[in-house]
Amino acid sequence: MNWMKYRWLYLLLSGSLIIFGIFSMVNWGFNIGVDFTGGSRLEYRLPDGSVKTFKGASVDQVQKEGIKANLEKEVGGTVTEIKFENVGPAVGPETIKKTIYALLISAIAILLWIAHQFKSIKFGVSATLATIHDILVVIGSFSILGHFFGAELDFLFVTAVLTILSFSVHDTIVVFDRIREMRKGRMGDPSEFADRAISETMVRSINNSFTIIFMLLALILLGGDTIKWFAVALLVGTVSGTYSSPFVAVSILVTWDELSRRIKSGKNTK
Repeated sequence: MNWMKYRWLYLLLSGSLIIFGIFSMVNWGFNIGVDFTGGSRLEYRLPDGSVKTFKGASVDQVQKEGIKANLEKEVGGTVTEIKFENVGPAVGPETIKKTIYALLISAIAILLWIAHQFKSIKFGVSATLATIHDILVVIGSFSILGHFFGAELDFLFVTAVLTILSFSVHDTIVVFDRIREMRKGRMGDPSEFADRAISETMVRSINNSFTIIFMLLALILLGGDTIKWFAVALLVGTVSGTYSSPFVAVSILVTWDELSRRIKSGKNTK
């Protein structure tokens, strides 16, 4: 199948998603959790088995007992404390700083490692841009989900983003490795090698992704409020990573190759 014939459409779709996410971030911002802002988080299990969560300014032991007593009066039964944590106001900014550092270090390490393994900076930059695409899609999605459904950015979200980095680059390496094998000792159109590589790895990639998606859907539906948005972040990242590996990373690589050839051809004709 001629996948690369429509690479402009793939890049247009990705660009539109990212722009919409940036629009959401600028206009609506994020629903920041206490992990970043500081404050208290309390979780109680109600008599019917559901979980009630309270988040806000820091509370002491007396205030905590008052919240529990009011909740028991409201539901007409005994509630069980599941979780109570206080996060100091100084911890939030430090966590944000370390998160940014972790993402930057991961992206640079991915770029350098892939460039070294494939003996070309083109592969490293293309893979890195695809992972940045996935991060922006997930972050933008959580701005939208936070505005409409109350999704929060917390420690688990950071964990999900770092996990998505590894998943996305794994699929990209599989496709890139197939392209490299096809190119060895051969001359030809970069689009043809890319089309064959995508066709040969597509079924494996989709099957692998579906096993993860089914598990994440089960966590979202049955896992409870504590890990619900963590699973949603992983789900969005899995879908985005499955898409970006063949259609973003490879499209960037092929476009870069073709531009390089045209520039060289232009220089040779002078």
